[in-house]
Amino acid sequence: MSPSTMDRRDAVKILLDARDGALVVTGLGSPSYDVHAAGDRDDNYYLWGAMGGAALVGLGLAQAQPEKKVMVITGDGEQLMAFGALATIAVASPKNLDIIILDNQHFGETGMQASHTGRGISFDKVAAACGFAEARELRTLDEVAALCPHLRAPAEGPRLFVLKITAENLPRSLPPRDAVFIKNRFRSHLGAAG
Repeated sequence: MSPSTMDRRDAVKILLDARDGALVVTGLGSPSYDVHAAGDRDDNYYLWGAMGGAALVGLGLAQAQPEKKVMVITGDGEQLMAFGALATIAVASPKNLDIIILDNQHFGETGMQASHTGRGISFDKVAAACGFAEARELRTLDEVAALCPHLRAPAEGPRLFVLKITAENLPRSLPPRDAVFIKNRFRSHLGAAG
């Protein structure tokens, strides 16, 4: 019997319904579709064509906006492309950055081949070894709901949470694909000049 997994869209909606003003950066592919399906907003920054860039974009944003919470929602395949980003984030040690990895243990965008996490790599253990303030794995929607108030509380450093989700390809909910529009909309939300 395999360990339990959860519905990705339900988990993302729970997180976003409780985001409490957090800026959200999404990884390429399904995480962007999941965040968009929960509701398109000006404080969502969708990455297109930036495989492996979500966590480091989140780090830069957390450093540039230290008074705001930043939540990166990405997938296991996307984060594997930037494995070293976890070490960089741990060394930078922002107290306002949470990395949420939607882990279906597959490369969903390229044919559902098994990913490294399906073969024993645990992002929470890697992040803890790098020096994240907190890192753990969640397998149920109840655990995600219980995490939400915790995410609003002050942190001692970056945190990483792995959400074990069911491996399935859901209908795509496509956010705007115009990167300039997304950038300008996000900057406007932050009060920056376009």
